[in-house]
Amino acid sequence: MKRARIAWQGGIHEAQPHGADQLRLADGRIVGQAEVTWLPPVQPRTVFALGLNYADHAKELAFKAPEAPLVFLKGPNAYTGHRSFSRRPADATYMHYECELAVVIGKAGYRIAKSDAYDHVAGYTVANDYAIRDYLENWYRPNLRVKNRDACTPLGPWLVDRADVPDPMALRLTTRVNGVTTQEGSTADMIFDVPTLIEYLSSFMTLSPGDLILTGTPEGLADVRAGDVVDTEIEGIGCLTNTIVDDAGWFGAAGQGAHAQ
Repeated sequence: MKRARIAWQGGIHEAQPHGADQLRLADGRIVGQAEVTWLPPVQPRTVFALGLNYADHAKELAFKAPEAPLVFLKGPNAYTGHRSFSRRPADATYMHYECELAVVIGKAGYRIAKSDAYDHVAGYTVANDYAIRDYLENWYRPNLRVKNRDACTPLGPWLVDRADVPDPMALRLTTRVNGVTTQEGSTADMIFDVPTLIEYLSSFMTLSPGDLILTGTPEGLADVRAGDVVDTEIEGIGCLTNTIVDDAGWFGAAGQGAHAQ
């Protein structure tokens, strides 16, 4: 089953796909996909993001592949939904997308064995965890300004149930910028797979329903600028669309609308 969260007519609703361009609300009403504001398909709780979890991406950035998961946390203001806007700061010289499989935890657990890991997964969604490379500093101050900017991590459009994804470690990832394919990869190439990440994180803290694990991105990064439309797609999960705006677009009417999500 695929589920979305949307804002429409003053309320927040759960919705399912209905035909090519409509949604069916929980109460049976049908609404056009273009008529709603898409929200992240889950309300994120603690979000764990993986750095350099694909060897080809680590090589692309001239980093050594990590020997243990390289994890950082993300704040709640970073998230936005499908068909939303993300701001490219005026002082940025290189902002890139990151197509990532996001794992949604559905059952609490502590010290979860790899063999039991999938029992704790509710489902999966698509994340586009934009990075502004200019702000990356060092091991003592990593990723705060790179990865925690308002609305720079779109999520969605769907939460896909775990049962509908037989093998999350064999999914094709694709990014297109203005319709041109710029990134392709497979979750099969993760250094640390989903069960390993769940075992690792739960070895020192309890994982809870609503927690998300953003599992990293493969190689194929490119700079994006205001006006670019970015599609990040994962086989069997969905296609997440997002538009880049500059400061004028962000602080103007369009940007304020996106920020209000």
